[in-house]
Amino acid sequence: MAAGTRGAVFLACFRGGGAEGSGHRLALRPRYPPMPRRTKAAAVAGDLEAAAGADEEGEEEEEKVAVFAVTGMTCAACAGSVEKAVKRLPGIHDAAVDVLGCRAQEEKIRETIEDVGFGAKLIDEELREKSILVCRLHIKGMTCTSCANTVESTLQAVPGVQRASVALAIEEAEIRYDRRVVAATQLVNAVEESGFEAILVTAGEDRSRIDLKVDGILDETSVMIVKSSVQALPGVEDIKIDTELQKITISYKPDKTGPRDLIEVIESAGSGLVAVSIYPEADGREQHRNGEIRRYRQSFLWSLLFTIPVFLTSMVFMYIPGLKDGLDKKVVNMMSIGELLRWILSTPVQFIIGRKFYTGAYKAMCHGSPNMDVLIALGTNTAYFYSVYSVLRAATSENYMSIDFFETSSMLISFILLGKYLEILAKGKTSEAIAKLMDLAPETATVLIYDKEGNVVSEKEIDSRLIQKNDVIKVIPGGKVASDGFVIWGRSHVNESMITGESRPVAKRKGDTVIGGTVNENGVLHVRATFVGSESALAQIVRLVESAQMAKAPVQKFADQISKVFVPLVIFLSLLTWLTWFLAGRFHGYPSSWIPSSMDSFQLALQFGISVMVIACPCALGLATPTAVMVATGVGASQGILIKGGQALESAQKVDCIIFDKTGTLTIGKPIVVNTRLFENMVLREFYDYVAAAEVNSEHPLAKAIVEHAKKFHSEETHIWPEARDFISVTGHGVKAKIGDKSVIVGNKSFMLSLDIDVPVEASEILMEEEEKAHTGIIVAMDQEIVGIISVSDPIKPNAHEVISYLESMKVECIMVTGDNWGTANAIGKEVGIQNIIAEAKPEQKAEKVKELQLLGRTVAMVGDGINDSPALVAANVGMAIGAGTDVAIEAADIVLMKSNLEDVITAIDLSRKAFFRIRMNYVWALGYNIIGIPIAAGVLFPSTRFRLPPWVAGAAMAASSVSVVCWSLLLRYYKRPLITQERQK
Repeated sequence: MAAGTRGAVFLACFRGGGAEGSGHRLALRPRYPPMPRRTKAAAVAGDLEAAAGADEEGEEEEEKVAVFAVTGMTCAACAGSVEKAVKRLPGIHDAAVDVLGCRAQEEKIRETIEDVGFGAKLIDEELREKSILVCRLHIKGMTCTSCANTVESTLQAVPGVQRASVALAIEEAEIRYDRRVVAATQLVNAVEESGFEAILVTAGEDRSRIDLKVDGILDETSVMIVKSSVQALPGVEDIKIDTELQKITISYKPDKTGPRDLIEVIESAGSGLVAVSIYPEADGREQHRNGEIRRYRQSFLWSLLFTIPVFLTSMVFMYIPGLKDGLDKKVVNMMSIGELLRWILSTPVQFIIGRKFYTGAYKAMCHGSPNMDVLIALGTNTAYFYSVYSVLRAATSENYMSIDFFETSSMLISFILLGKYLEILAKGKTSEAIAKLMDLAPETATVLIYDKEGNVVSEKEIDSRLIQKNDVIKVIPGGKVASDGFVIWGRSHVNESMITGESRPVAKRKGDTVIGGTVNENGVLHVRATFVGSESALAQIVRLVESAQMAKAPVQKFADQISKVFVPLVIFLSLLTWLTWFLAGRFHGYPSSWIPSSMDSFQLALQFGISVMVIACPCALGLATPTAVMVATGVGASQGILIKGGQALESAQKVDCIIFDKTGTLTIGKPIVVNTRLFENMVLREFYDYVAAAEVNSEHPLAKAIVEHAKKFHSEETHIWPEARDFISVTGHGVKAKIGDKSVIVGNKSFMLSLDIDVPVEASEILMEEEEKAHTGIIVAMDQEIVGIISVSDPIKPNAHEVISYLESMKVECIMVTGDNWGTANAIGKEVGIQNIIAEAKPEQKAEKVKELQLLGRTVAMVGDGINDSPALVAANVGMAIGAGTDVAIEAADIVLMKSNLEDVITAIDLSRKAFFRIRMNYVWALGYNIIGIPIAAGVLFPSTRFRLPPWVAGAAMAASSVSVVCWSLLLRYYKRPLITQERQK
């Protein structure tokens, strides 16, 4: 993931008290979620007393977070160098580099960064998150990597832009910018000043946008009335009216107004003379692509209309006696009818149909970044104008025998247009996954109309895109939920597998939330819409996939570096080729058999030079990586695996070691209480009342299991537990609280020992027995005395053993790291087939294990739930979050396994390996054409075989190289999961 000259955001978290202090998880935003905030006493178990003392004395161990602006970084490898150097410093708790921005702690850290070759500058800690936006632009006119690099450099140079990424394959730019410094319209202007056309897709601001089509007459008066009427509505921020397209674009706040209100106001303002509807293909991307396909098809057909006669008169009719005589008939001096016809027919191809190459070349040269258009313009113009010179000379001479290359220029343009047409067709298929995701949303929705007393009086079927916040939607059995919301009436079961991966339908009743696009299995539901349009979960997933397709893989820097010098080098090589052949013929002469009778040494050298120029276009090189990344991320998304861009994909294919969390990863993650042993005479309900009162404040899965079990002792659904005072949670160990007149402590054995609570032999034996059964034993102490043990079981996920075995066959080492006790961990590890086990590990120790393996040169993936495992997910080369549907899981990892299937770990790694095989083969295709084609075009085979590559054939080969690269990437669409995952789906 390339960054600009200012590299990446670097954050360092360190302790003033040395290396041993209270743990603090560092969160990078917006990529990583914040850990749940803890009280200052809620440190780790070993520091519990110190934390309690800090509570009493009002003191807290000093923690510091510093932010640096790191300059000089140009890629992810640079960011890795900085991060590794700083992590080795004593006293550093955690350090991370975010390549999306530019920041990396006091003097020693700055010096360390400078020691590895980069500049550092301490900046203010406030990140101004609210002022940082991400906008997307559609860029028209890019033809190759050089164009994309030009746009990217232009945007990166704009003050206020933190990062700009341009994707040639989908012709879009994603810009992270500070809206206090620069506006989205200025970014559009910057792109247009660089010679390309830009269309704002989204400004990234907290607002929705809708495009409406007006059927009717819009004169100046009605436009003014509509504009003022719409602007008067609450929440409307901007309105633009295009009378030519009869299109109205409105930006608004969805909590204040909505599309139906806007349509109603516009129709009222138009005095009933206009009808308003959602503009077809509102985002314009598909519309633009279809328009581009249509334009290239028309250009190619027109070019073909003129080129075929040129080809016939120069290549075919010259071998038919009667036609040859007619074409050779002289018009003026030595100028023949055939030459005149070819001149007339090739001229519109060169200057009218091929004018886009002139404009593209002119813009590229103005900005000092020669591209494909420059090579095409140079090659075709050389052939055309030499032919014009030759024909005019023949017309003014009585003995000069001319030879023209009109067929070269016209056929070259025709083949290039055909190649671009096929390329655009193929590129359109690379993002089909997004269209499939969008299709999950229903086309229509049934909105309920209420009277003032709150009774349903009618219902109305509307376009689902017209749903507004707080609308009540009726969902019938078998129908799709049209919007995110919550149930206000009815009971049913909803299939949420498309979002959460949970195959079993989830029971829904009043108060439960539902997700747009999910399927209602049975029963009727009335749902109040809460998140609509761009705020919906489905829209957020689509945006995530789109961002992933924008993100560059580090391997792409190879193509970017080549493209910077490629075109000038090709121009130099073509001139050198021409000069070599020309001088060799002029001073040494060629054998008569080398040169066709109608061609002299200058003309032969010219053909060689033109062939070199047109065969060496860098288009295929620029498409090699992004097309494969786009298809792979799309395929992953369709199978419930969200891969966050090229860097995650590239890192995943290198993984040789995976660290698994236990709870919720290797196990189902829904533990249940299976046994309770009491050591004192108490009523079991009273015992659980005390335990639940303490555990209800904890987010740990085991705590939730205990609370759910405690509810069974009470008939009422919403039982209120006693108040917990002085609550302390120690991550990975347990909780402590005052419940009534008792001090209640719930946790593991080490937690009890750290608090000087004696664990009797009987209790230890019970714990060992439960651990052998793969159960987790939770000790309950009241007033410093152990009163009971709760046994909790978390079933292992189906096929967990087969998944681990398959990963081992892929030469990926599997390690389990868990906060659970050693007995339970060993039992689980034995059952799933993992030998390397680390138990009773705190969250920060999981991250330390990741770093330890990385120092040994391993590429580490961490698989966890995205919350307690966040430090390890951040530290790993690839963080994989099991289970989606929550913002935490989506933000925490590089890869999100939405369906919570353990088999998807295999699929993610296998897909990334297959994708990078395609990328490598794409480079073979792209470079192979040039490595093999350039020498042949330059004439290396000519002296021995008399074989020469005509320029139009070279042009066809150049066009074919881009098409072959895109098609090779498209083969990833037929990716099949490894056998174990296929069997699992059956």
